[in-house]
Parts: sequence; C-alpha cells; structure tokens
Amino acid sequence: MSKEDEYVANAAEKEIGDLERVVTAPQLPGEKDEEVVRTETAASERLPFSKARCVALVTTIAAAPFLSTMAVQASVIILPTIGEALDIPTSRQQWIVSAYSLTFGCFLLLWGRLADVYGKRMIFLWGSVAFTITSIVPPFITNEIGFDIFRGLQGLAAAAMAPTALGILGVTFPPGKAKDIAFGCFGAGAPLGGIFGNIFGGVVGEYLDWKWVFWIFGIVSGISTIASYLVIPVPPPQPEPVMRNTVDWIGGTLITVGLIILLFALSEGNVVGWSTPWVPVLIVVSLLLVVAFGFWQHYLETKTQKRPLMKMSIFKNGKFTAANVLMALFFSSFNNYLIFATYWFQDFQGLSVIQTTIRFIPTGVTGVLVATITGQLLSRIPGDIILTFSTISVSMSSLLFAIPIPVHATYWAYGFPAMVLSVCGADTIFPVLTLFVAKTLPSEDASLGGALITAVGQIGRAIGLAIATAVQTAIIAKEKGVDVDKIGSEGHGLEPWDDALKVGIRGTAWFNFGMSLASTVVVVVFIRGIGIIGGKGKSKR
Repeated sequence: MSKEDEYVANAAEKEIGDLERVVTAPQLPGEKDEEVVRTETAASERLPFSKARCVALVTTIAAAPFLSTMAVQASVIILPTIGEALDIPTSRQQWIVSAYSLTFGCFLLLWGRLADVYGKRMIFLWGSVAFTITSIVPPFITNEIGFDIFRGLQGLAAAAMAPTALGILGVTFPPGKAKDIAFGCFGAGAPLGGIFGNIFGGVVGEYLDWKWVFWIFGIVSGISTIASYLVIPVPPPQPEPVMRNTVDWIGGTLITVGLIILLFALSEGNVVGWSTPWVPVLIVVSLLLVVAFGFWQHYLETKTQKRPLMKMSIFKNGKFTAANVLMALFFSSFNNYLIFATYWFQDFQGLSVIQTTIRFIPTGVTGVLVATITGQLLSRIPGDIILTFSTISVSMSSLLFAIPIPVHATYWAYGFPAMVLSVCGADTIFPVLTLFVAKTLPSEDASLGGALITAVGQIGRAIGLAIATAVQTAIIAKEKGVDVDKIGSEGHGLEPWDDALKVGIRGTAWFNFGMSLASTVVVVVFIRGIGIIGGKGKSKR
C-alpha cells in the first residue's frame, strides 16, 4: 500500500473510531462528544496548502473531465464537416466518435490499476501530455484511418486522467468542507463539458475551421498540463513496487481487442456487405474474447492472489448489474440521439454548423438548470422514480424525431422539446446511478463500481452508435434499391431533403426509442424500490 493510500486509510479509520464513540458512549439528548466536535471542525477548516494553491489544484483537476467530455460533444456537432473534409462516408463517420469512446471505456479500469502501481500523479501527467499531443496532431492528418487512430489515442489519454484525478483529490484533501467543494467542482466538470461542447464545436467550426476545435483543445490541455505539474503535490517516496506482476495486462488486452474487433465488424458490415464471410467470423471472435475476459477475471479472483482488472463477484449484486445494463442502454440511446439530430439538421435539412449549434443551445440552458436542482431531488424523491423519469424523457426525445412530423414543421414543434427532454434525462440519471453504486456496494468495491459504470456507459455509446449506423445504412440502401456496400462506401449521392436520408434517420430514431424504452423496463423490473439515495437516505440492495 502506498503512503497516499495509508493516509486515506488512517483518516477513514479515525473517522470510524469517532463515529463508534458517539454511537456507543451514553450521552444525554443533544449532547455530542467534544473531541469529535473538535475533530470535525478542524477537518472541515483545514486546507492541505494555501487557498490559492488549493483553488489552482481543483481547477486543473476539474479540467480533466471537462476537456475529456467536451472532446466528444464538440466533435459530434462538426461530424459532417469532418466527414466532408476527409471524404468519409456517413456510415463510417461514427468512428470519429466511437474510437474515442471505446478506448476511453476499455482502458478506464486498467489506468486506475496502473495509477495504484506507478502513482496517481505520474499517470495523470502522462495522460494530460498525451491528450495535448493527440489533440494537436489529428487536424494535420489527411486520411480517415490515421485520423480515427489518433481519436482512439485521444480517448486512451483521457481515460488515464479520469480515475487518477479523482484519486488525487481523495488523498490531498482531508474529510470536511474543502473536500466537499473539491469533489463538487470535479463532479461539475463532465456535465459542463457536455453542455458547452456542442456550442464550442459549432461556433469554432463555423467561424474559424473545424481543425481549430482540436488545436484549441491542445492549447488548453497544454496549459492545464503545465499547471498540473506545478500544483499537484509530489507524493512521498515509496519502495519500488513489484509492478509487472500486479497489473492484469492479459485481461486488459482481451477486453480491449474483443470490443475493438466487434466495433470494426459492425461498422465494416455497412461497407463491404453483411454477407461478406469475414464479418460474422469477426463478430464471433470478438464475443469469444469478451467471454474469455470474463472467465479470466473469475480465475484471477478465485484461484490466484493476483488482483483482477474487474472482480466478477461484484455482479452478484443484482441491482448493480441492472444499473450497468441501464447505463449501456441509456447512453447508447442518448448519444445516438445527439448524433442523428445533428445529421437531421445538417445532412437532411442542409443547415450550416452554426445554425445547427443554435438548435442545440436549449441543451446547455436546460443542463445548467437541471444540474442545480438534481442534488435537491436526490434527497426527496426515490431513485427509481428519478431513473424512470430520465429514461422516459430520452425516449420521448427519440420519438419526436421518429414519428412522421412534416419535414418543414417548425423547430419549436419537435426539436426544442426533444432537446430539453434529452438533457433532463441525461443530467439526472448519471448522479443517481453513481450515488446508487456508492451506497449499494461494499466500501471496498465502491471505487471499482464507479469506474465500471462509467466505462460501461462509454462502451455502450460506441457499440450503440455502430448498430444505429448499420440500421440507417440498411434503410437507405433499401430506399435507394441498391446494395448496402454501395451506401456504406460511396454514400450514393445523398443530398439535403433526400427522402431516403429522411427515412434512414427516422429509422435510427425508432431504434434509439427502443433502446431507451428497454432502459425504462430495466428500471421498472430490476431497480424498482431502491428508495431515496441522497442525503441520509439509504438505498435498498
């Protein structure tokens, strides 16, 4: 155990000891142990460094989830623009988003383990440097494959920052008010990145060039990297750990290669045709690798002393398992909604990037409002009620784009309510699920559960988008009366207001509606009755 971890463990042990004294000692009503009062007061007021350095530290750490989320959303709004610049057909544009999400999700747990072995500060700084480089380089690449590879590397770098950032805050700030504020700022980073990502991408893409979206990311990330190097405390020296034997490289390889092969097969099926022999073969191989990963993790956990990348026993908790399924289904639907709404406005209606951005502004405004009240709702409304509201909201967003509303209908009739409802769902479901996981799992599994549910959400985005793109391509091919591979590789001359494009996007909206409806079923059947999870509420396992 590192000295950082010992510090956290000792602090937690002291808090538990204080709590035990309060519970077991006989006291009069209203009386409280004076030593506990002094301990709580000192902890809540004590800062590990000067106030200025603490502010700088929290700001640079919170920049990690802000930039990593913004990198996804900003690319969504300029997806058609990048596709046109690099001559990427619509059926393969999803790789620009999916490559990032897939590597982010696959490597989240592995980076967390590497941080335990090599140190949180080192891994965070390496991730931040890599994110800077992989943000600056892609605009210079003029071919599709190279661009997608660097997007994957960018997601890999972002995954290194996510678990280590949270760990740095955890070991730096003692329990108390300062720590609450630090974690609150960190928690706001990802939602704010999502809110401003579309607006930033649209404005920069319209008035500068889509390349500047990435270059500005690189500049900001570079500044953040330098600041992080200066303000993140250097941990005390520790004995050289036995490194290679404590990291599950085999498990990391199995799950990453398996999911990448699956995504590749689902995507390329649109291009070469689903009857091509190697497509189903790759799908089977990918599924076998994922299953092998599960067996390997079970073997490490039950038969060896080596720490697995993911404890399979954690899934014995039925509600936790259901929460992961819910996360994958929901964010698959939500992510698809945002992307295909972009296609509707830009590809079908022929609107410019900035005109599309204006139509996404309600997501930002609504997101800020919802974020301010969600914390209050968690301590007043049962979690399963909030989750049901979240899933139904996103279902309605997809449904508004699926039903045959006249194509020249005003944006306020379908687009505006869909945007508002989608964010109402997304900005309420994530805090509920993360808090639910923290309260449902034993304390020793809470960190793994939180990282896992985030990873599942990212992987769900990537796989769901691949399937939705396959649905769209198949529908367009049917409408055009051509083979799927013609649409996948050539686009077959699709222009704004093309009926085939309209039917294809609406078909994916029905698919997204089905995914979000399935997530509602998961809540109603498997997560019902969890009770109030915020405040002093205790979720029911």
